[in-house]
Amino acid sequence: MSKQPGSSTAASAQTVDTGQGGGETHTAPAGYAPGTPLLAVLALGWLAAMLWSTREAIHSAAVGLTAITLSAFALPGVISAALVAGTAVALAASELAARRLGDRAALRFAAALGAGMLVGLGTALAVNLTYADNATTNTIAGTSAAAAIIGGAIAGARTPAPVGAVVAAALGTLLFVVLFSQARDPLFDLFGADDSQASLVGAAKWVSRTESLLGGLLAGLLAFGYLSWARRRAVRRAPDAPAPRWPAYLLAGAGPGLLLLLTEVIIRIGGRTLLDLAGALSEADAVAQTSMGTSRIDNGIWVLFVGALTSVILFGRTLGPTHRDDDPETVED
Repeated sequence: MSKQPGSSTAASAQTVDTGQGGGETHTAPAGYAPGTPLLAVLALGWLAAMLWSTREAIHSAAVGLTAITLSAFALPGVISAALVAGTAVALAASELAARRLGDRAALRFAAALGAGMLVGLGTALAVNLTYADNATTNTIAGTSAAAAIIGGAIAGARTPAPVGAVVAAALGTLLFVVLFSQARDPLFDLFGADDSQASLVGAAKWVSRTESLLGGLLAGLLAFGYLSWARRRAVRRAPDAPAPRWPAYLLAGAGPGLLLLLTEVIIRIGGRTLLDLAGALSEADAVAQTSMGTSRIDNGIWVLFVGALTSVILFGRTLGPTHRDDDPETVED
């Protein structure tokens, strides 16, 4: 069946009752992002867990050099959590504003950016009030706040469903990384690690590749699942709502990897002072910081490409055969 011209435009918006009586309605997007309040709660919970675990690690360490090293190691986890939390809360705020006040681009972006700023301010206050007051704390607080605000700006895009898919997939990927850490030692043995330095380096490479590959597969699966769910919800609200095209699935699957790479950019700009302090402690610390930075970039690239490929392949499997005009079943008598 050929799509009528302008049908996607007509179906791109729908009216919803605000519940305020008098038949007052506002235009809301058909491709809205479902479950945004739940995503916001989960993302804030993850951010709180990262802040708490980082605080406990720093406070349990000896003062001075060890605390600086641990802060530098924990910074990526806190920044990635703040970025995802800012995006999730801002997406929920922009969706609420679109439903209540009308789906206008400026209003959606303002609501998202404001929510991201609130998350950033709350994160900075939490760090300053619960961590030791020093330059390291200020770096973590300021960089986390910046990450949350950037997440708010991302959520202000007029593609809420793909952004929601990115948030859901990113949360799943971050949780997977923590769970995967429990399997590192068995995998080192599986990949032939022994007492030699060469075997340890080789095993570490394969363990890292395995983590990135599985993380990318999970990201693609979650992104595809969320967009499929959003599509079903949109069809129930408006049967003629346009279906997301393959670029939406590509973006959603690649999103977690893009967020990981964006996290690295934020760390290297906002957290440069802390990384330099940690790297200046000794030659071994400098090598460790460089190695971890390279590993994070490699992981982000792997998750990006594997997630995008997985999501697009799954989307392709849902497509039916293309009928040509001269097919027997389409030829009129």
